[in-house]
Amino acid sequence: MPDASAVHRSGLTWWKALATGAALAVLVNLIVLAVAELADASLVVVDGGKEHPIAVGDVVGASVVPLVVGTGTALLLSLWKLVFLRIAQYTGGGLALLSVAGPLSSGADGGTVAALFLMHITLGLAVVITLELHRRHRLL
Repeated sequence: MPDASAVHRSGLTWWKALATGAALAVLVNLIVLAVAELADASLVVVDGGKEHPIAVGDVVGASVVPLVVGTGTALLLSLWKLVFLRIAQYTGGGLALLSVAGPLSSGADGGTVAALFLMHITLGLAVVITLELHRRHRLL
């Protein structure tokens, strides 16, 4: 029987998974924002008659906060029962798919809608991947 210290764990600890997921979500969403700007998308969403421009800070905040809150909660719950990681993967991915309805119904130009669509999907993927990175660490 091999010594426990000699076993190499795959996956990441909770804080490494959370930091990696947040950083990757921000990076990808900022790339999407830059491409949308290069494509001359207006990057303005009208809500209640008010125009809301999409800026770098908005993208960073909208990428980090939901990911950290949602996955952080799942990671804490997984200390009690590991199954919460899998439940949170389905829930987070599903909520990201449902949240796509906002950009699709925003009435913005096509480039802005496409950029927001991709950003929402990116966040959902980041949640699923972040939780998977930690789940693999916990399984050993």
